[in-house]
Amino acid sequence: AFIFSKISSEIASWTDNQNIFILYEKISCAKTKRRRLVGKKDTITKNYMKENRVFADAFNYLLYNGQQMIQPEKLREIDTTEMAILQGGDQKHQDSETVQKYRDILKKTVVKEDGETVYLLLGVENQTDIHYAMPVRNLIYDALQYGKQVSDITAENRKTGKKRSGGEYLSGFYKEDKLTPVITLVIHFGTELWDGPESLHEMLRVNDKKILDYIPDYRIHLIDPARLTKEQLELFQTSLREVLGCIKYAKDKERLKEYRLFSSMNWSKMSV
Repeated sequence: AFIFSKISSEIASWTDNQNIFILYEKISCAKTKRRRLVGKKDTITKNYMKENRVFADAFNYLLYNGQQMIQPEKLREIDTTEMAILQGGDQKHQDSETVQKYRDILKKTVVKEDGETVYLLLGVENQTDIHYAMPVRNLIYDALQYGKQVSDITAENRKTGKKRSGGEYLSGFYKEDKLTPVITLVIHFGTELWDGPESLHEMLRVNDKKILDYIPDYRIHLIDPARLTKEQLELFQTSLREVLGCIKYAKDKERLKEYRLFSSMNWSKMSV
């Protein structure tokens, strides 16, 4: 069995190419004492993805095909607790229920593109194993975040004391109020091909398109090393490229050896 020792010191030395390869070979190849290893692997991947440059790299790949649009210095980590108070109707009926969940990582940022300023909330879910209910899990996270935004805006509106009538008064959410977009990315740190559902529709007990047309779908955004091509790996600009590459080739010793040699020659170009 692989031993996960001195995790903090290894995390602190991400600039050391060899340490990254060794650490992620442990993550990808560990097969024994599974229950003991899962928690440690999750801690390692979470700490790694919290690094702003790595986090930005993942979303620049997802959203901008590798272009450096999201700047690491503009990322701000925020509370990962997703909590929403579900109101029971209007102000006269204040029955409510609190729903609370915990994400892995959530950061806010500002992106300027074509002269437009866009505010975003970006979440990462690290999966060392395939989660077969991931679409519902992410849907809940995102819905709770939007619910929290509505609650916060409603509270601020009522605090300012602006007089409104009709639906605006009852809901506390005004016609001109807008929400900040939430994008959640799943990063699979396992060697197996992700074979879990990637949309809500895939999880439903119905194939009738007429019925599905009336059910809003929800798709996950996924980075799965086993699916990445060589060209796609090259779009990453930090050590995330090396990490995902090692996981991709972990089951093929010869290809892994070749990849490590190639990556070592190009390591000086990496920013993390």
